[in-house]
Amino acid sequence: MPNANDDIQPTPPASEQLSAAQRRAVSELLRVSPVADDLARRFQQAGFRLALVGGSVRDALLGRLGNDLDFTTDARPADVLRIVRPWADAVWEVGIAFGTVGCRKTAREEGVTRAFQVEVTTYRSEAYDRTSRKPEVAYGDSVEEDLVRRDFTVNAMAVALPEKTFIDPHGGLEDLARRVLRTPGAPEASFSDDPLRMMRAARFAAQLDFTVADDVIGAMTSMADRIGIVSPERVRDELNKLLLSAHPCKGIRLLVDTGLADRVLPEIPALRLERDEHHRHKDVYEHSLTVLEQAMALEQDGPDLTLRLAALLHDIGKPKTRRFERDGRVSFHHHEVVGAKLTRKRMTALKYSNELVKDVSRLVELHLRFHGYGTGEWTDSAVRRYVRDAGPLLSRLHLLTRSDCTTRNKRKASALAGAYDGLEARIGRLQEQEELDAIRPDLDGNDIMNVLGVRPGPLVGKAYQYLLELRLEHGPMEHDEAVAALKEWWAAQS
Repeated sequence: MPNANDDIQPTPPASEQLSAAQRRAVSELLRVSPVADDLARRFQQAGFRLALVGGSVRDALLGRLGNDLDFTTDARPADVLRIVRPWADAVWEVGIAFGTVGCRKTAREEGVTRAFQVEVTTYRSEAYDRTSRKPEVAYGDSVEEDLVRRDFTVNAMAVALPEKTFIDPHGGLEDLARRVLRTPGAPEASFSDDPLRMMRAARFAAQLDFTVADDVIGAMTSMADRIGIVSPERVRDELNKLLLSAHPCKGIRLLVDTGLADRVLPEIPALRLERDEHHRHKDVYEHSLTVLEQAMALEQDGPDLTLRLAALLHDIGKPKTRRFERDGRVSFHHHEVVGAKLTRKRMTALKYSNELVKDVSRLVELHLRFHGYGTGEWTDSAVRRYVRDAGPLLSRLHLLTRSDCTTRNKRKASALAGAYDGLEARIGRLQEQEELDAIRPDLDGNDIMNVLGVRPGPLVGKAYQYLLELRLEHGPMEHDEAVAALKEWWAAQS
């Protein structure tokens, strides 16, 4: 499916852009029209109006409309339910308090079956409590009234159905052609109503590679403190969408430059360390963004949130560990350990899952381990421990470690890449020989209890750990060798 860059660049005259966008929109709308028109006719027969709206129209104009369709209507939620229940495959009322009814509709056309996720929302005219981002929902009377409350002009367009009349009271089509994010009204009023829209500005800039209008940036900067009333979960969700976009560094820079990052992810602006007088360390902030971009370039199965978070956060321990040595060097001893702790703390505050917190902080903790490899003098035991410590994160650790090389010195970069190639090759050989992916002692718990004649308890765990250390140090052992080693250990415990 084409992206925003494919559709918009190179930039033709505005009139040609609008014409091309409208042609794309017609093409995309025709693709979904069997579903959209069918639903619109049902609303029309019931005496109501229906329009495709918001992000669905924007994406249609960009030639990237998916199977998630957003509609707005003058019908009240009870009427919407009455209309869609006989039509949809499934209906849900999770958002009905805010005037939204969701449903799923499967349609088959030209031998292809598509499942559409549909949301129908009653025209809204909202009033916000300035101490909360939750609106007091009041229903509106027109689609124009509904559009003015939208976050950005490119999301404030509609197409009335089934006649397909284009509605654009705030110049969203022209802004889309010029790749600019503006608000329908004053940005201060919009962000005061819903501060999360400031995060959404950064997210859309990253997703669509758009420029944010100067007055919007000004409002984000002056109102950054307002983000404090937004729940951590909502901030996290916007941050995830930003990070998983095609241009996350663009969104991150906007968050940092406006001061929003100081409120939601302060460890990132803290990376903008003052350069020491000898300029003997690189800009950690710019380095981290470069690592993120290089990690993205190595992804093979689509955007990887775990890897991208680790790449962005891998050096956040440096500000707290920076030391100026007597010889003029700058050191960051144990910044990976400090960084792992800071990562756990920040991700926990943003309500990330325990599993994701564990994985990202572990990658941050391990990202320097390779630099002890040097010219390949690690023993097989050290290689086994590297694999054991990485566990299921090994493939991501490979990518993060390679991405962390941002030196402009081609000879040094080539040497580092060659050294890591060598380490991966050694891991591959050991994996073939020893099944490194599942390193376990040569005797399991039952074997240990049988050999030692003991019951389950802490002693079995100590014996198991001893045998695991032997396995890591010397590789696989024959059964009889392992039994002999266990008995020798047991004798030494007496």
